Amino acid sequence: MLIFGIMLNLIGLGFICWLVFALAAHILPVFVGVTAFMVAIDSGAGPFGAMLVGLVSGSAALAAGRIAFAATASPLLRAIIAAFFAAPASIAGYHVALALAIGMTSSVWREIFSLIGAIMVGGSAWTSVALYSSPVPGQAFAARWSHFRVRRASER
Repeated sequence: MLIFGIMLNLIGLGFICWLVFALAAHILPVFVGVTAFMVAIDSGAGPFGAMLVGLVSGSAALAAGRIAFAATASPLLRAIIAAFFAAPASIAGYHVALALAIGMTSSVWREIFSLIGAIMVGGSAWTSVALYSSPVPGQAFAARWSHFRVRRASER
């Protein structure tokens, strides 16, 4: 029975780590949505209205980030937009790794483990945001259709 508990704990730990890495790029829109939800609740909106405000604002933040990243060709502006998405993910990764390192007796190693987790989750969010689009507008569409060859009238 003890071996089943250990195996299930490892499966659960792996699922939590997968979830953190998979959702790392979406932490900023979730933060915006939760903040808007809390502001709506404090201003007197009902629970359903506050949920609607949070959902709409979080979706708008995600859409605005994706559109801004896709429309910008400047590498500096793309890096700034990616940093906006990666910074909250790094903070979340730090705290998840700190929570997973609760059994470590040395506080120095716990901090090192947490910083490594922050770098890994932030890097994962950075690359997820970088995959939103290609740096050259229209290149992603052209890459999908590059195997089709357009023949000229003289070649027919």
